[in-house]
Amino acid sequence: MIFSTLGRYFLKAYFATLGWFFVGVVSIIYLIDFSEVVGNISAAAGQGIGDALLITALRLPYIFQQTVPFIALFAGMVTLIALNRRYELVVTRAAGISVWQFMTPFVAGAFILGLFSILALNPLASWSQQRATAIQSVGSNGNSDTIPWLRQRTDGQDTIIGGRAITNNGTQLVGAVVIFFGDQGQITKRLDARTATLSDGWWDLEEVTQIVPGDLTTQMATTRVKTNLEQKFVQQRLLQADLVNFYDLPESIRKGRQFGVSTKALETQYNYLLSLPLLMVAMTLIAATVCLKFSRFSQSPVVILGGILSGFLLYVTSVLVKAFGSSGVLPPLVAAWIPVVVAMALGLTILLHQEDG
Repeated sequence: MIFSTLGRYFLKAYFATLGWFFVGVVSIIYLIDFSEVVGNISAAAGQGIGDALLITALRLPYIFQQTVPFIALFAGMVTLIALNRRYELVVTRAAGISVWQFMTPFVAGAFILGLFSILALNPLASWSQQRATAIQSVGSNGNSDTIPWLRQRTDGQDTIIGGRAITNNGTQLVGAVVIFFGDQGQITKRLDARTATLSDGWWDLEEVTQIVPGDLTTQMATTRVKTNLEQKFVQQRLLQADLVNFYDLPESIRKGRQFGVSTKALETQYNYLLSLPLLMVAMTLIAATVCLKFSRFSQSPVVILGGILSGFLLYVTSVLVKAFGSSGVLPPLVAAWIPVVVAMALGLTILLHQEDG
């Protein structure tokens, strides 16, 4: 069916609707996020409207990828409703083509959308979000919600290091803070730096402010803090699972296991990305359950609202279960795949009941 003239026509209609939704959602996200970014940039750090426009553009793929399941749902609903209103699905049924045949192009289109999200959108979002974080953190006046701290003891010196944000796949801290402790546990020195970059055996700090209790504050262009932490180990400790692109996830999981670092979040993210094509298919099946019934004038608002709520419930459930997998409450494989499998089974069951009794 998908390679027939009718199948290509349906697939083209689906992708055309997807394109319009892409343009609309991207525009809305950009406008809303731009208003937030403008309020967070710092004129004192030399940032202006141009920086806000750049940061917003870099953040766009990361935010946009969160909306793709809903785009699949709405694109499927709008396309099917439009085809119904133009009697095209009625004629298709009258020609003896079953729902399972003419739904094939839409399912294939949703699957392709999922593959696009994994293979192209996710790596782009990973790269651009890290660049946006690095630029935005330079002028940020506040701390991030989660501050990563690392404790190290090198040559008898006890030190902790943290920062406002993480960039370069976990090897650079932006807005870094290094605190030195004495033998009795008292704070002996503090270093505040614009960035702290991990190299072989050293943290390289730039634009440093040194604070020593009872002494004057000292400004330094650069300084170094010795460390015995291995670069790969630090990467695994500081990595944010949703900022690792799809192609690097298997290697990151392997390295994390080597260093004894928990890889639950990385494994859950990897399985979640693998399940995305089927999640898009599940969204399309949900759209089909509420939009295939012919109505001469308009679809029932209650039925359409039910489809939207069902898709929203599926997405929220998948995100919630994904959080359980990342925290170790559920096995990563189960957390990523069970909601998708259940949703597909329900969608197919409802369609079987509606079409075949």
